[in-house]
Amino acid sequence: MTTQNHPPQIKIRAIYMRGGTSKGVFFHVPDMPLPAQQPGAARDAILLRTLGSPDPYGKQIDGMGNASSSTSKAVLLARSTQPDHDVDYLFGQVAIDRPFVDWTGNCGNLSAAVGPCAIAMGLIDPARIPQDGLCTVRIWQANIGKTIIAQVPISNGQVQETGDFELDGVSFPAAEVQLAFMDPADEGEDGGAMFPTGQVVDQLDVPGVGSFAATLINAGIPTIFLNAQDLGYSGRELQGDINGDAQALARLETIRAHGALKMGLIQDLREAASRQHTPKLAFVAPSASYTASSGKAVEAQDVDLLVRALSMGQLHHAMMGTAAVAIGTAAAVPGTLVNLAAGGGERSAVRFGHPSGTLRVGAEARLQDGRWVVAKALMSRSARILMEGTVRVPGDCF
Repeated sequence: MTTQNHPPQIKIRAIYMRGGTSKGVFFHVPDMPLPAQQPGAARDAILLRTLGSPDPYGKQIDGMGNASSSTSKAVLLARSTQPDHDVDYLFGQVAIDRPFVDWTGNCGNLSAAVGPCAIAMGLIDPARIPQDGLCTVRIWQANIGKTIIAQVPISNGQVQETGDFELDGVSFPAAEVQLAFMDPADEGEDGGAMFPTGQVVDQLDVPGVGSFAATLINAGIPTIFLNAQDLGYSGRELQGDINGDAQALARLETIRAHGALKMGLIQDLREAASRQHTPKLAFVAPSASYTASSGKAVEAQDVDLLVRALSMGQLHHAMMGTAAVAIGTAAAVPGTLVNLAAGGGERSAVRFGHPSGTLRVGAEARLQDGRWVVAKALMSRSARILMEGTVRVPGDCF
């Protein structure tokens, strides 16, 4: 028997964190191998191998991923190159069954972990960190070119991670991290693309599927909102009601692809297959009582509306943070499907029901020169370091 020489594994410093209802592997860019310190194939290959993708079994057994879009994520942090910002934050959504990393959008849930992680990595000037109180971390979200301001709780000069803030979709309470997504609408090159078609409600024609009223919005993350009833749903669905139905998922993906085309995010329907992270597809319904995935009873009077959203082709177990920004922004604009599902009128905040429970998000919208403008969207999440040290990947993986 002959022995073939294989390269050893290499170590890369990393922090494994929960942020909101997501988990990801966080890297400090200078700690990565030199070829991966710049965008490109080497970086993608290392992130794929770290998470355990592509995995034809869909389990990510040989990596840090946990076989869901919420847990197959990577974050790259560095000292900010932007004026008046502390940290540059780049997010990669790592596909599970394909060799693909999607860099087209942000992760709002992991945004809550960026401030605490930046402090842990020593990226924040110690003079800026109070002995007790809140540390303001100004984050440059490099995927979408937007500012996020995080208020990170500090106790005895250290990030306070434990607490009594409860977040539906997360098993245990933790400390609250307040987030402000500044100017969350994507203004685009033409200076006004929060609603890329110029309408708050469009008719989305999907050949072979149907024609749907739709609100197409660029805020937090590009999102297509539909009425649940038009899809044959109630808005009370849990993951098991949809994710086991291959025909339904294919139908929803077809709708998403046509929505992406109408939003100008792709030029050909075939491009949607390589742009899974954006846009998101969500459907809304008026408030109603239902039982959340945890068994918790959500009463109709406790929410303004119901929202279900898909991420990477599957119904999300709770709600993506960036989609929550889109929900809050759309709710603040009279006449959108989100606003109408919540009862219409002027709103600066909504509490919506999702598969794991409820979430409150705020946004203030105003008409300026004939177009809608949103200064910021607000919500609270929590974050916690789960493990820190080094990840190992085969030395020939990139």
